[in-house]
Amino acid sequence: MLINLSVIIPCYNEEKTILLVVEKIKKIKNLTIEIIIVDDCSTDSTSDVLKNISQVYPDIKIIKHEHNSGKGSAIQSGIKLVTGNIVLIQDADLEYDPNDYHNLLQPFIEADADVVYGTRFKGGKYVRLHFFWHYLANKILTTITNIVTNLNMSDMETGYKVFKSDIIKSLKLNENSFGIEPEITVKLAKKKYIFYEVPVSYHGRSYEQGKKITLKDAFIAIYCIFRYRWFS
Repeated sequence: MLINLSVIIPCYNEEKTILLVVEKIKKIKNLTIEIIIVDDCSTDSTSDVLKNISQVYPDIKIIKHEHNSGKGSAIQSGIKLVTGNIVLIQDADLEYDPNDYHNLLQPFIEADADVVYGTRFKGGKYVRLHFFWHYLANKILTTITNIVTNLNMSDMETGYKVFKSDIIKSLKLNENSFGIEPEITVKLAKKKYIFYEVPVSYHGRSYEQGKKITLKDAFIAIYCIFRYRWFS
């Protein structure tokens, strides 16, 4: 399978890391990559950084939302510009390492995968240890998702989700917040698509460093799991 990869980067107040993410992606060899950055109405100097990026890398597609709408909204905006046959979601905060791209793409090449999730819990090169309660919440959400979808995934809330582009484009997505994660997962599972997991490295941030997901998002995720399994 010849892969043309489209990378969607939702971005909100990531002035310190967005350039580093882009440079890491640009250094990846033996892979055709389209980069789509969606600035979700950042209030720091992210927009200025993106202007500089567009001058250095004019091939990168950059969208700016006029209002802050959430990660889900940014992903939906990015999907509309995708031209590659594989779509990968990349967070803008460097918690996830683009050096894992080739490993994430292997199931598409070797096993005809439809969907690949990067898992932080099966032995990537490195995983930062902290936030037990986040880990526990993730495990609870993943377990609930597995119960309602009959999958055996280990990391539903992973930031690395990769899809055949025609599959992700076929979904009618509703969630503008972090609820996009369970929405996508449940909807794809209901359609019986073939899922794979690949271990990835993870350098989690603290809230002081800019981490944004909160306990409120966990409750939204539970709501979305049940909503999109039985009521949508």
